[in-house]
Amino acid sequence: MPSGGGIVSTALCADAYVLALAAPGQIRALSWQVDQPVSAAPAWARDLPRAWPDAERLLVLSPELAVFDPGGGGRTARLIERGGLDGFELAWSDDFDGVRANLLALGTAMDREEAASAAIADLDARLAALSARTAARPRAPRILYLNVSGGSAGAGTYVDAAIRSAGGVNVMAEVGLSGWTRSDPEVLLHVEADILLTSFFTDGYDSTSNHARYHAAYRHVLDGPLRVDLPAGDWPCAGPRLIDAAEAIAAAIDDWVDRP
Repeated sequence: MPSGGGIVSTALCADAYVLALAAPGQIRALSWQVDQPVSAAPAWARDLPRAWPDAERLLVLSPELAVFDPGGGGRTARLIERGGLDGFELAWSDDFDGVRANLLALGTAMDREEAASAAIADLDARLAALSARTAARPRAPRILYLNVSGGSAGAGTYVDAAIRSAGGVNVMAEVGLSGWTRSDPEVLLHVEADILLTSFFTDGYDSTSNHARYHAAYRHVLDGPLRVDLPAGDWPCAGPRLIDAAEAIAAAIDDWVDRP
């Protein structure tokens, strides 16, 4: 099958990586989510053709490479490979090491090794700058993350990695919780934090489980400490923009330190 050329991204996390590495004109299509509020794609990218993790659609687009989210390739990747197309599936990641690994692997698959190396060098420089800011502060705040469903993030999540890189203490990890936690007002009633991080409240996925937005039990949390709402597009996954989320958290910590 003749190739139509270019790179096609099939999902939101893949969009972020492809946008971070692609050369001008290299992207043939981005995912169906690229024009959603949860996407951080620039305006020009939102006008590109749409793609889904659907073999028939991908065979019509006939790209040089189709990029899938972690766990998103599966049967579709096998089908397009039988049709003569190449697929690449991102590895699941919960930290900046995983971001580096995905950048390197995808950069190789896209023939963009130099762009991947530059992206990693930029990431490392920004993490080093955050570390220096942390060392200069007199104390570290206790930080609670809350998403619109009322869930939070404990140890071993990319939210935890961003909080720690910014110089904060993730209170959910501090109390012994790991992974992504479900809505539980009883837990939050006994958690004290200096800074509240919220995300996906106004620019996330539509859901009927928006407990934190509407449930009265969360008001004491939302109205309590310094609240900072981070753009959902910075961390729909552990992607290249996770460092942007960490820097926004660091700015909130600096504001907290400067408060009387």
